[in-house]
Amino acid sequence: MQNVHLAPEDNDDLYSGYNDYNPSFDTETLEQDEAFQQAVKTSYGRRPPMTGRAPTTAAKGRLTTAMRGRAGMPSSMGRPTTGAVAADGGVARPMTAVRAAGYSSAGNRGASFDPLNQRGPAPPLETKNEDTPEEKIKQLEKKVNELIEESCFAASRQELNLALEKAKEAGRKERVLVRQREQMAVNDQINLDLTYSVLFNLANMYEANEMFSEALNTYQVIVKNKMFSNAGRLKVNMGNIYFKQRNYPKAIKFYRMALDQVPNTHKDMRIKIMQNIGIVFVKMGQYTDAITSFSHIMSEKPDYQTAFNLLLCYFGTGDRDKMKRSFQQLLQVDLHIDDEDKYLPHPDDQHANLVLEAIKNDTLRVKEKETKSNMERYVMAGAKIIAPAIEPSFAAGYDWCVDCVKSSMYNELANDLEINKAVMYLKQKDTTQAIETLKGFEKKESKCASAAATNLSFLYFLQNEYQSADKYAEMAMQADRYNPFGMVNKGNCLYVQGDYEKAREFYQEAYRTDSSCTEALYNLGLTFKKLGQYDDTLDCFLKLHAILRNSPQVLYQIANCYEMMEDTTQAAEWYLQLIGVVTTDPGILSRLGEMYDNEGDKSQAFQYHYESYRYFPSNIDIIEWLGAYYIDSQFCEKAIHYFERAAVIQPNQVKWQLMIASCHRRSGNYQQALETYKAIHKRFPENIECLKFLVRLCTDMGLKEVQEYATKLKKAEKAKEQREQRATSGTRRGSGRGPRGGSAGNSGRAGSGGSGGSRSSARGSRSTSGRRRGLPETDDPYEADEPQEIDASYVDPLGPSVERPKTAARSRDKTEDEFADEELGEDLLPE
Repeated sequence: MQNVHLAPEDNDDLYSGYNDYNPSFDTETLEQDEAFQQAVKTSYGRRPPMTGRAPTTAAKGRLTTAMRGRAGMPSSMGRPTTGAVAADGGVARPMTAVRAAGYSSAGNRGASFDPLNQRGPAPPLETKNEDTPEEKIKQLEKKVNELIEESCFAASRQELNLALEKAKEAGRKERVLVRQREQMAVNDQINLDLTYSVLFNLANMYEANEMFSEALNTYQVIVKNKMFSNAGRLKVNMGNIYFKQRNYPKAIKFYRMALDQVPNTHKDMRIKIMQNIGIVFVKMGQYTDAITSFSHIMSEKPDYQTAFNLLLCYFGTGDRDKMKRSFQQLLQVDLHIDDEDKYLPHPDDQHANLVLEAIKNDTLRVKEKETKSNMERYVMAGAKIIAPAIEPSFAAGYDWCVDCVKSSMYNELANDLEINKAVMYLKQKDTTQAIETLKGFEKKESKCASAAATNLSFLYFLQNEYQSADKYAEMAMQADRYNPFGMVNKGNCLYVQGDYEKAREFYQEAYRTDSSCTEALYNLGLTFKKLGQYDDTLDCFLKLHAILRNSPQVLYQIANCYEMMEDTTQAAEWYLQLIGVVTTDPGILSRLGEMYDNEGDKSQAFQYHYESYRYFPSNIDIIEWLGAYYIDSQFCEKAIHYFERAAVIQPNQVKWQLMIASCHRRSGNYQQALETYKAIHKRFPENIECLKFLVRLCTDMGLKEVQEYATKLKKAEKAKEQREQRATSGTRRGSGRGPRGGSAGNSGRAGSGGSGGSRSSARGSRSTSGRRRGLPETDDPYEADEPQEIDASYVDPLGPSVERPKTAARSRDKTEDEFADEELGEDLLPE
């Protein structure tokens, strides 16, 4: 106890005495310890460390350590070392009987450490015997699960055929597994969950591949097996299949059976089944039963989709009061969306801004935006539907809906409803009321005022009141500087005034503001086209083509631009793409025929001209081209059909009847040719060409009328000479009427009852596809060049023959009058 220091009671230092230590453990005074220094200097201190080897033959009799007779080296403490004889001849300190485990100073030197008497390496792991039945069953179960997973993954990639094959293979292997268990008499180990998974997945894959009968049979196998718990819920899936098959009574039956088997604790599941039942009743036209289902859902767990369906059912029954009540219920639905203020930036809190940056576009935020957008869409649609029905006039109905919306949590939709009211006025062609409604937004908030001014600019533009349109376009841009539609309307006003440079600037600014504004990009292309910058035009329309795939207007503009750049190969390729979209447009077909005709490909030119004729058989230019083609091909009999149609369309044009007679004459039918010429002479007695052919035919056929026709021919020629003399002398200056005699080409412009040189140019029929509003005059989609006159004169062995038409007039998609009420900006109205 001499080294134990007890603290006195009156000593407050509890840690006193801890710095006291035995001086024997002081290592700092080893250099002054003479005994320790002497031991270090002796051979004992310098001897090498002991090894574990056994003594060799040369050293048998030498002891390795603690040799008797050698004096032990005293330690620094002055006591003899362990197992050594004392220097003064005293008895040595006995060795301790306790030794370390596994250590022996006597023998087994060089042996490995083995305290547990384990000799040799550990035996290898025991290998599994895969040939045992139990192991085979486990491997087969694993394979079945893998096939089910592969089937599900394939279905998620829309590889439905592969998914079905995997599901079938899983079913086959699962049946093999069941048979193996039966053979081993371990039926109690059958995996019911695996069997259920296989059958359920197989039924789903059948349904996804629209193999409804097989899917129903598989579901029946699951439902009828009493060993599967809660399998009755699958009757909902069976009801869905009957719904797809339009077997609505059976669908309701299975929905109700599933509803009976779902406990009341599963409230959400029951509500979804009730929604399905209500929708089926709507499909069947049983609105009363549907109202019962939807009303139950609204009392349990209201949602905006069910409220909208309930509103539609009341609309179907014509109950005005309940329509109003259901619209109010729709406005009272809680979307369970957090306040928008939490997404506002915090100027003084950097940490909050970092959190906001992370959550403002996350999945939850996207879901909230989608839910809110759907809700607003349902409110707007509901107001549009019931507004004309709940009040004597749709205006009063809209006013009631607007008042309800203003008093609800969706009051920001009231202005949109007012704009929709103006749109309804436009649909009823009440432009005055629409303008008055839109003018009411001039003093409202900037966003609504900008939208109203944009629509007012559009309306005035349609009415050709360009000054008012320009005024409201300016107001729209002042209310909202970044309103792309206002900029487009401003550019339109400058375009019609001929200021293409400024119009281009506004279109470019609108496109920079909103890259999805296709109207700005389309009009910018038309502006570059007016300025003759075809490379920029092509760039605009190619960008637009990447956005609006298969748009006929864009395809036409690209093809027309290549045509203006004289790249006929590319132009023909884009026209062919356009024909793939609008297969029945005669104007484009005739344009392709003209291009192939100019390249010398007569067969392709004939094919497209004939297709154009099939869709628009009243185009005189195409009829004339086809008739001339058959004459050049020496098929005059086929050409007669086309010239007869032309004569029906233009009965006062003598040239069509002359061509009919010429075809009869070329085909050798002289008698029919003579009768045709006589009919022409009877209707146009002063036509010199007809009289010449009558004289020749009568002479060749030896008829007596030859002298009569010869006399008439001389009189007609003399009258022609007198007219020419009077024209040269100035007696009939400015009359503009040509001589009545001459070639057949001139006879088409002269003769009694002729058209006097003016020939109507037939336009192509209107495209069957939707139209994007183009700028006025000739820059609208499917624009046409000026019609070219076709030389229809002919000179044959017996007289003149018909020449091929040089170029067919380009047909237009629309006439100028049809464009009078169409301008850019139609898409500016809210949808």
